[in-house]
Amino acid sequence: MTTKTATAQREIHGERDVNRLVVWMTAAAWIFLGFGLLLSLLNLHHFSDRNTSLMIGIGCMVGSVHIYVMRTAIHLVHSRASNAEK
Repeated sequence: MTTKTATAQREIHGERDVNRLVVWMTAAAWIFLGFGLLLSLLNLHHFSDRNTSLMIGIGCMVGSVHIYVMRTAIHLVHSRASNAEK
């Protein structure tokens, strides 16, 4: 009986962690996108691959898309797994 109780508590705790992770990843993606846009727009005057801050800005924008895609995948897998258990 105690094993089932411990398992149920882990599942509830795991659900909270995934939702918190999804929120953190969403916030991180938006922060990186904003930071990348700011860096890119401030250094657009010299459009070259030698412009380090422009390249970092573009990298932050691309990275934000990757973070958001991973967040969406985690959220979809978790929601599908919780629907399958019900």
